[in-house]
Formats: sequence, structure tokens, C-alpha cells
Amino acid sequence: MSSNISAMPSSKSDRLGLHPGEQEESGSWFGFSLRSLLLIVVGILLFGLYVGVLLFGENSLEVLNGLEREKKQLSTEKRRLQQANQKLQKKYFELLQITGG
Repeated sequence: MSSNISAMPSSKSDRLGLHPGEQEESGSWFGFSLRSLLLIVVGILLFGLYVGVLLFGENSLEVLNGLEREKKQLSTEKRRLQQANQKLQKKYFELLQITGG
């Protein structure tokens, strides 16, 4: 029976699966040190900020769609102004012919 008792872990480090001479870190969560967790959280926050700038910043899809709508409106206005210009040029040349200019 003494062999069964000696096979059981005798210390906390044995129960945690640490090698002899290793000690458990006091600030360890889920196997990560406090510094590692802090770096992971900061990395996630920076990545979230980057994605937010992509979605809602100056180069966002919303801005691109707005510029495309504005381009269509300006193209329509350009065609309207070209037609109005043609009509006015026609009247101008008719007036020149009538006055003998």
C-alpha cells in the first residue's frame, strides 16, 4: 500500500504539472502571465481601433459609396449643362445671322 501513497502528488507544483524546481507564477491566469494577458488585451484593442478606422474613417466604404453617388449626380448635371449650352449656342448663332454679324 505504500506504493500507492507515494504515487500521489505530494505538493501543489506536482498537481499543476510543473517540473521540479519550477514555481507557479502568482499572477497567472489561464496559463498566461499578467504581462502576457496585458499585451494580448492591448493588441486586441489596437486591432479593434484599426478595424474601426477602416469601417468608419476617411477611407471607409460609406465614404466610397457617397463619392460614387456624387459622381453620378455630377455626370447628370454635366449632360444637362451641355444640352443647355448647345441650345444657347444655337440661339446665339441665329441671332448673329439675323443681325448680319
